[in-house]
Amino acid sequence: MTDSPRLHESAQQARVLAHVQAQIAAHGGFLPFDRYMHEVLYAPSLGYYSAGAHKLGAGGDFTTAPEISPLFGACVAAQCLPLLQELPGAEIIELGAGTGRLAFDVLHELARQGVLPARYGILEVSPDLRARQQALLATLPPELAQRVHWLDAPPVAPWRGVLLANEVLDALACELFTLSADGPQQRGVTLDAQGGLAWAARPAPAPLAAAVQQLQATLPEPLEAGYQSEVCTLLAPWLAAVTGTLQQGVALFFDYGLPRAQYYHPTRHGGTLRCHRQQRAHDDPLLWPGLQDITAWVDFTRVAEAADDCGLAVAGYTTQAAFLLGTGIEAQIAAAPDDLARARSVSQARELLMPEAMGEAFKAIALSREWDAPLAGFSLRDLRERL
Repeated sequence: MTDSPRLHESAQQARVLAHVQAQIAAHGGFLPFDRYMHEVLYAPSLGYYSAGAHKLGAGGDFTTAPEISPLFGACVAAQCLPLLQELPGAEIIELGAGTGRLAFDVLHELARQGVLPARYGILEVSPDLRARQQALLATLPPELAQRVHWLDAPPVAPWRGVLLANEVLDALACELFTLSADGPQQRGVTLDAQGGLAWAARPAPAPLAAAVQQLQATLPEPLEAGYQSEVCTLLAPWLAAVTGTLQQGVALFFDYGLPRAQYYHPTRHGGTLRCHRQQRAHDDPLLWPGLQDITAWVDFTRVAEAADDCGLAVAGYTTQAAFLLGTGIEAQIAAAPDDLARARSVSQARELLMPEAMGEAFKAIALSREWDAPLAGFSLRDLRERL
């Protein structure tokens, strides 16, 4: 893969590399991968999500479902609707709202339905994405725009409603491991003789070794020496933090991933780590530190386990296609104002629904607290038994 960063990107990459080199030195010459991933993505003013790179949509590094079509947001709004109707003072809180397009479309559709949240909160760690969100959402009608506010941390006061997160779980920093005859090895980053970044491994520390042994104990087939993958040990404490004050309602997560038995299948021996830059994907996270997104597929069984630890029920798990069909994407297409708009919606829907596009690889999972009513997005195809 050949691609040269532009001049200002080269300077940014040099700053990030110097920061990573200092982190490696501070950690005794070996930086665990989850630490590396956190630094190159989130280090203040340096990381990919903190330094102002154009990330989403046309001209960015990757495209998400809300950027593809307003149909996605309209269907998410349809799932929010009954909770907003039934829960007094219900709010929506979105984690990592990207360009703000999902918030824009959800609020637009809810207004069309005549049911709005008391407030729409956005928890965003990226300053430049927050600025893009503010610019877009300021174009909403005033009665909608005034409901939007930004959060620097999860809410501390109890609240009711819906928590939304689209392609957030995949960006949580994960540990990398390799199985050896002597036990799990922790993969990390070191420096080569020229000061560049290089891979290294060492015996896994106790918490990572325990996590790997625990997931192996739940697999139908044993994994052999040489197997390499990742595990997101951060997931449980992160989920507890973002849902801790949700008193009543549902948390909806959309992301690409698999149940554990498929995720850690013996044939998937290289892991799922992927990097995105300029609408292309590759698997080398050391290539452009700070200038590319780094993600890993989601182990949805781990999400379900973390939910149980948080006192949340898994209220549904399905494919993105089944979720969108269950929440009325076909009716949304049929309601297009003219043939041209309908044809455009059909084309966009194919990308959201088709198995070879986003329809099967992307999943939806609902975690509920004190909410037992059926959820339309999981009515057509509920895959909880696979978790």
